[in-house]
Parts: sequence; structure tokens; C-alpha cells
Amino acid sequence: MNTNDLNTALYEKMAAEQDKYRDWLKSQPPAEVLNHAYEYTVREDIVMAMEELELTDAQAQALLDSPTPLADVYHYFEKVETDHMDVVRDCIEIRADDMCRDLDEQYCAPLYLHSAAYAFQHGEMAQYNRSYQANLDCKEAIEHAISAHYADNRLDTEFAVKTVLEKFRAERVQFILANTIQHKDSDGRISRDNKAWAKTIPMPEDSGTSHHCAYLVVDGVNPGLTDLFTRQARKTLQEPEKGSVLQKLKQEPPARKPAVLKKREPER
Repeated sequence: MNTNDLNTALYEKMAAEQDKYRDWLKSQPPAEVLNHAYEYTVREDIVMAMEELELTDAQAQALLDSPTPLADVYHYFEKVETDHMDVVRDCIEIRADDMCRDLDEQYCAPLYLHSAAYAFQHGEMAQYNRSYQANLDCKEAIEHAISAHYADNRLDTEFAVKTVLEKFRAERVQFILANTIQHKDSDGRISRDNKAWAKTIPMPEDSGTSHHCAYLVVDGVNPGLTDLFTRQARKTLQEPEKGSVLQKLKQEPPARKPAVLKKREPER
């Protein structure tokens, strides 16, 4: 056989060996399959590499002479030190950095309150789309936070609101909640107080007819829970202002009273 035939024969032998190994693995209990998952993956990579690799006649023939060339290569691979874990660690750090950057951009994206038509006419579609995506993410974050912190017929409103405000600016959270409540104006599970508050929050010019605004309604949870979340969000967003005044008073030194000189009695 020529070189090409030898390499083809070796590839086919390795592929057949892998097929046999796969059939054996499929017959094993789940725990055993997991124990061999890494080996199976590496063997797949070895077979894939053989599709393009061109060995010399001597190399190909030497491996062909082995009854299990694929297993031989895998066991050698096990002994070789690689930078595999370094690559894994790098991927973790790089992906984490990318996600942190995405979160920062999401948090910093300004809330765009003009309509899509206005944005198109004024060449601001990029700002509109960026804001809309952040709005959608915020809406989903609120639904997730409410679901995650609701248990035993009780919503941990403080924790739920805190997790959302850590990711999104107050004005965006207020917009999503107000938009939701305005779209649920006839729902008796929303308090009158929250409905009155929602009407004070600025909305896009076309909020009543905009499909985008309709998509930004918190619908994945019970409206009663949304009402509780909104009440706590309003309370939380008011507290920093009070706290800042109190903190300022604590930092300022107390005013000193003018000293009162006591009249000294004459010595006797």
C-alpha cells in the first residue's frame, strides 16, 4: 500500500475501534459513562485528527500493527503534560471579564424615552436598540428575582429588589415597573398607590400603542407579587436620600455653644 492507503487504513481502523468503544459505553450505567466521558471525548478528537494527518509509511504501519492503535495513542496522551488546564482557566477569566463588561455597558446604557419612529428619523436607532435590550433584560431580571425569592407564600422583597438594582439603574427599574402597572391599570391586584405612582414616571410618546412597551410588561409572575416588589422598590429608592441627609448630619461636627464665663468670687 502507498502512503495514502496506509493512512486511510489506519483512520478506518481507529474509527472502527471508536465505534466499538462507543457501543460498549452505551451499555454501561450512567455513573460509568460519566467516568469515561473525558476518555471518549479525547478519543473522538484523535480520530478526527487522523482524517487530515499524514503519517509516514513507517509511522502508519507501526500503528496499524497494533491491535488497538486508538487506545495506544490515548494512553500516551494521558502521560503527556499539556497546557489544557491553563487554557481552561484563561477561558474562564476571559469569559468572566466579557460578562462583567457586558453588565457594565448594560448598567450604563441610558434610558431612551423617544419612540422608534423618532429614533429612526433622528439617526438614533443604535441608542434606541441598546436601551430596549437593557429594558428587556431588566424586565426578565425582575421576573427572575421575584420567582427566586418567593417561597412559602412569602416574597423576600428587600433581597429581590436589591438583586435587580445591583444590575440596573434606578430609572430603568422604575420605568419597567411603571410601564407594567400602566398596562395593568384595570388589575385589582395592583394597589391604587402604585397606580398613582406609575403615572408620575415618564414614558415614551407612543407607550400606549408601542409593541415594544407591551413586550416590557412583567408578566411572568403574579401581579400581586409585582405590586409588592414595586412597593419595596419605591421604598428602597427613597431611602438613600434620607440616609444621605442623616449621614451628612453625622459627619458635621456638632455646633458648639458659646462659652459662659462664670463670675469669679473674690478671695477671702
